Amino acid sequence: MIDAICQGMIRRVEDPDRRAQIARAILEALPDWFGNVEARENYIEKSRDWLFLADFEGDAPAGFLCLKPTGEDTVELAVMGVLATHHRQGRGRALVEAAKALAREAGFSFMQVKTVKMGVYEDYDRTNRFYRAMGFKEFEVIPDLWDEANPCQIYVQAL
Repeated sequence: MIDAICQGMIRRVEDPDRRAQIARAILEALPDWFGNVEARENYIEKSRDWLFLADFEGDAPAGFLCLKPTGEDTVELAVMGVLATHHRQGRGRALVEAAKALAREAGFSFMQVKTVKMGVYEDYDRTNRFYRAMGFKEFEVIPDLWDEANPCQIYVQAL
C-alpha cells in the first residue's frame, strides 16, 4: 500500500545497519537542524529499532522518516530528514503520507510530532509550517522539555 501512495520512491527499510547508515548520511548533511552531535547520534542509534521509511533517488537515499510507538494508539514521527538538494520537491510530503499509511496499517489511531516552537528559529518556523500543512494540529508547548532555548511544540493528528 505504501508503494502505491508514493509511486515506488519510498520503501520500508528493515535492516538495522542500513537504517543507521541512511540516517547518518541524511542527518549529517543537515547541520542547521541536526547540528547537536549528541542528539544526532541518538537519532541514528535509535533509528535501528524504529519503523523506518526511506525516499530514494535511484539507489541513493534522498530522505528518511522514523516512527516510534509511544502508546497503544499513538505513534510519534520521531525523526525525519530530506537532503537540502531535494527540498521543496514533495519528498517530505510523500514520506509523511507514507508514514501515516504505515501507522494506520499498524493499528495506530494518532500521530504526534515534536519540533521547536514557532517564532524561535526561522529554520524551525519552516518545519512548523510544513507539519501544519500536513494536517498536524497544535497540541501543547513544553517550554523546558529539551532546554529553555528550544521550547518543544507538540503537534498531533488523528489517523
